This record gives sequence, C-alpha cells and structure tokens, in this order.
Amino acid sequence: MQDRTKHLSELLQKNKMEDFSKYNGEGTILRKAQLRMLDILVEVDKICRKHNISYWLDFGTLLGAVRHGGFIPWDDDLDISVLRKDYLRLCKILKKELPGNLIFQDETTDKNYPLKFAKVRDKSSYFEDTEMSQKVKEKGIFIDIFPIEQGTLKLKNSIDFFYGRAFRRLRRYSGGKQEYIISLFMYPFACLLVWLARMFNFLIPVDLLIYGYGVPMLNKNQLHKKNLIPVKPIVFENHTFLAPANPDAYLKELYGNDYMQIPPKEKRRIHAAKIEIYE
Repeated sequence: MQDRTKHLSELLQKNKMEDFSKYNGEGTILRKAQLRMLDILVEVDKICRKHNISYWLDFGTLLGAVRHGGFIPWDDDLDISVLRKDYLRLCKILKKELPGNLIFQDETTDKNYPLKFAKVRDKSSYFEDTEMSQKVKEKGIFIDIFPIEQGTLKLKNSIDFFYGRAFRRLRRYSGGKQEYIISLFMYPFACLLVWLARMFNFLIPVDLLIYGYGVPMLNKNQLHKKNLIPVKPIVFENHTFLAPANPDAYLKELYGNDYMQIPPKEKRRIHAAKIEIYE
C-alpha cells in the first residue's frame, strides 16, 4: 500500500511539470466550455443535495479531479453517475427544478435522442459532438448523467447486443431501413431480457455493478459496490463535489493501474467538432 501511494505521488509530481495551457489556457474556447460545464454541475449538485441524492464524479471527470485537481486539460465533457433508483428520481426532479438557463435531455424529452443516459444542457451555447446525431433538439454544452445498477459485465454485453443496438437503430442513430425494421421486433424482446436480468439481480443481490443496460460499454473491468459506497467529498476546480468511497480502486477498475500516467499527445482525445458560447 505504501509503495502504491508513493508511486501515485511521484506520478502526480511528474504531471505538474508539463504545461497544458495550449489546451485550456485562460480565455481559450475549451476553457470557457469547461467553466460552463462546471456551472451546470454546481446547479445539479445543489439539486442532488436538496433531495438527498448521492451521485459521484465519474470517468474522465473523476480522473481529472484526482490527477489534475479539475478538468483533464484536453477534456471537453463532464460525467457524473447515480445509482439507478436515484437516477430515475433525479431525472424527474431535474425536469422540474433546473434553472431557466439549463434544460434536461433524455430519450423521453427528445424523440431523436439515441442514448440510454441523460444530459443537462446549457441553452446559451453550441456543442457539435462528433458522436451525437445532429437531429437532436438541444445542442448546447452539457454534462452527462449515467445510471449505475447491479449486474455483471458478461450479462450486460449479451443483452446490449440486442437492447442498446435496437434502441439506437430505432432512433435512426445508425443502420439502414432493414435494420430499423428488424429492431421494431428486436427491441420488445430485448426489453424483456432487461426486465428478467434486473429481476434476477434483485432476487440475488451481489456487489457487482454495471453502467445501465443500453449504455455503451464504458469500462473494461467489472465495478464493485464496495469501492463506490458511501460516496465522499472531492475537490474539483476549487469546488467540493462527491466521489466514490475509494477513488483509487474505482479508477483502477475503469482505466487500469496506471491511470495517473499522462497519455501521449496523440491519444489526448477531444469530442467536439465545434464549440460556440453565447455570452
């Protein structure tokens, strides 16, 4: 354990030696977008605390908090996750309680939305996502909200071959007319599989967690509840938000043991094709 702590500390010091200002230096469009995402998170955090809903920073956002104390310098999205029972409640609350400059978006609010997780978007900006259909109604800067539930990766992968795939084709996100027709029949069957899987996991609870059925594979390793609950405070961009109980173990499950290692420049990925911010 001491060796692990020493190794992480050494990598953290090494990371501070590189100048990342070319990515998100003060006044850059990316930095402005990051600050707009931070504003969204502050509002969502307020609502979660008001209604006693536990969430946590996830994926690159959590990694940025641990490795950089804020955003990964080249990151242009922000992710949080919520246990599914609270996720369903949070989605209903956000539809009603977000301030006027923000809007909630998921499959129930936008018939062209092709994802099984939600977004909260800023109304005074434009974010052209290389992976998102341009048919969606709202296109502002956003944060992602992912549902987490009990389950195994193996079962999720098997079900999502039908469930997530059929859903995306029904939303015209991918595939042609033939695949759309096939999905009309496949999707009800896939929904039944999801129901059966959730019933099984309810009757035989385990410590294993997955990102919700239909959410694209976002982690290579199985998640464990013991590393997540109870959530605890973490500093991100000089604000205090919530993080998994054991960020180190959780990040190792997501990214492997060397998550503190800065990737080479050619692997520093940006999602946006275009960002506009209207003051």
